[in-house]
Amino acid sequence: MEAQVKYYATGRRKTSIARVWLTLGSGKVMVNGREVEEFFPRSTWQIHATKPLVLTGSEARFDVEAKTQGGGLSGQAGAVALGISRALLQVDENMKSTLKKAGLLTRDPRMKERKKYGLRSARARFQFSKR
Repeated sequence: MEAQVKYYATGRRKTSIARVWLTLGSGKVMVNGREVEEFFPRSTWQIHATKPLVLTGSEARFDVEAKTQGGGLSGQAGAVALGISRALLQVDENMKSTLKKAGLLTRDPRMKERKKYGLRSARARFQFSKR
């Protein structure tokens, strides 16, 4: 029996990390052992997570298995999207221009700003009382 070729890539967004494996198949997308529709309840998260497959026209060519951890569902959807994009590049380097134009190959650097001492949050101050 011939071993199936798997393409692996890692995606990150905020504090989320997604490990993504692509295999030739029928287009099934699994995230943490569940269907993508079940794991991401909002349709915007589902669309964002599978955007690389739709843009390259390969949603019916590959099965995706992703393991995510950390952060919330929005960050995890972004991490899965970056992981799928990077894995698709291993399959076919010609997809790079399409994915890059859509901004799917760039790791989003925006993180939560840390809380500073003497303040209520990162920038918000405690209410000032003159008397």
